[in-house]
Amino acid sequence: MIGRPNALLVVAPHPDDETIGAHTLMTRLHRRGVAVTVAIVSDGAASHPGSALWPKDRLVRERRAESRRAMRQIGIGAARVRFLALPDGRLGEHAPAIRRRLDAIVAALPRPVLALVPSPADAHPDHRVVAGAIRRRPGVRWMRYPVWPVGQRLAGARAVRLTTQERLAKRQAIRRYRTQAGRITDDPAGFAMTTHQIAAFSRAQEWLADVGR
Repeated sequence: MIGRPNALLVVAPHPDDETIGAHTLMTRLHRRGVAVTVAIVSDGAASHPGSALWPKDRLVRERRAESRRAMRQIGIGAARVRFLALPDGRLGEHAPAIRRRLDAIVAALPRPVLALVPSPADAHPDHRVVAGAIRRRPGVRWMRYPVWPVGQRLAGARAVRLTTQERLAKRQAIRRYRTQAGRITDDPAGFAMTTHQIAAFSRAQEWLADVGR
């Protein structure tokens, strides 16, 4: 399904989408010697706007650290995790900048490249903006992955099937994003993944569909 890329780029709208969308694929390709790069587009600052204990700067730092730790667990170093630091919840205001910065990242990768972006059917508007920010170029195969709504199927999607061990590893990795899994308790309106969502995010397949299908 994915051929033999020399590089994998996973574009995540928010810190944690990279793990939800492609944890197992990243793990497998890294072990095969593929150069894996993760580009996280937003700063992730909008998940708990009412928290006094977690003001913006602290939350952004910790969300970056969560992504770096999750990637380090599968062998991807901090230098391969790129943070574009655009405002969470307002990516629609920055679509041209997203396109330019992704172009620059893709241009530096060895061909052929497999590049992943979210589904344009995702419920979160930031995901839809990122889905539309790609530019086709020779030697780059763009594919889409679903996040929201949980478990959505994409037209023409094919599955990366997870072993039991891979599924457990992915679930543990998702839980390590603790700011999004219940660590922050002083913002009743803040986001926290439920047990059901974590289970759904670590389902038995990672779905990918070619762009344009």
